Amino acid sequence: MKRNGKTLIAGLLVAVCATACSSGSEPQSPYVNAAEVCEGVFAGDLEETVETVTGATSFKRRAGDGMDRLIETIEKEYATGRSWSPGGDLCEMAAKGSHSTDETTLRFHIYAPQDVNYPGSAKGERRFSLGKEAVANVRSAGIYFECVSPRLDGSKNRPARIYGGLSEAHDRDDALENLMDNLEIIHSASLAVAEKLECEGDAGLPKKLDRGLRQLPPVSRPAEIDS
Repeated sequence: MKRNGKTLIAGLLVAVCATACSSGSEPQSPYVNAAEVCEGVFAGDLEETVETVTGATSFKRRAGDGMDRLIETIEKEYATGRSWSPGGDLCEMAAKGSHSTDETTLRFHIYAPQDVNYPGSAKGERRFSLGKEAVANVRSAGIYFECVSPRLDGSKNRPARIYGGLSEAHDRDDALENLMDNLEIIHSASLAVAEKLECEGDAGLPKKLDRGLRQLPPVSRPAEIDS
């Protein structure tokens, strides 16, 4: 009886070990799809837009703490009282087989007041009424917005000026539809950052981007006055 008990226990241990070993033997894939990239920010109805903007369907797996690190960076840089800060990346959407210079990147920083309505635009860039201002061209897009949050001490009187930018988008033509794709991606990421920061009213960003956004006229550089 004693031997049978020992045999039964030994058999159970072998079974448990076999299950544990088999479940842990499959290595994690080094790649993720569009729904998983950037900590799942685009999961739901933007996966196809991510694939269009990046020109890829499979992406290199990255560490999953980009959002937490970014929020911590913004909080620390806002606390310094500086008018601008270098910020940090939310994520890099690196396509399978891509080089480091080709990675579509989402980055956020505190912007200086004069950055909004800045005279002179990048080639092919258009301005839109979103947040304080939004800009987009065929390879990039950005949104300027302000955040009042209990996580940012003093922001009731001095809202945090935050810029979210997308860079190195897949090179397509400059049709408005393509620019809106780029803007839709950075809008979704900016909304996620605003929610994580607990910005009042989501920093004025809509839950869903209106692809019929009103365009703003380009800002001209002031004429030089001859001395």
